[in-house]
Amino acid sequence: MSVRLIMATVSTILEETAIVIVVLFGLPRVGIYLPLPGLITLMAVWLAVSVVIYQVGGRALRRKLLAGLPHMVGSKGKVVSPLAPEGLVRIKGELWVAKSAGGVLESGEEVMVVGQDSLKLVVRETDVTDGV
Repeated sequence: MSVRLIMATVSTILEETAIVIVVLFGLPRVGIYLPLPGLITLMAVWLAVSVVIYQVGGRALRRKLLAGLPHMVGSKGKVVSPLAPEGLVRIKGELWVAKSAGGVLESGEEVMVVGQDSLKLVVRETDVTDGV
């Protein structure tokens, strides 16, 4: 069992305990009473949310990190706003400011990163021979 799973389980148990304490002892002091089926439903929903957050967090932690602009060379993506010569491209799900290494590139065209200029990517149109 991983440390992350153990920590997630312990924190969820503590959160569920806090919900019970608030519903059974805190809310009645201010005149709010939640019936037992309501408490059980609230705890089940909180448990479901915790499981979803654990799974989404796991995917984010397993995602390969981008180590910087130099590692973008060779990546492929699509033009979002026309590059005449500068515009936006979407690569690996992220928007980047890019400039065209050749002519004007229209929205929707497939591009490949061939370099960088400061914090901008330099891209060219992907050829059919590039495999896209």
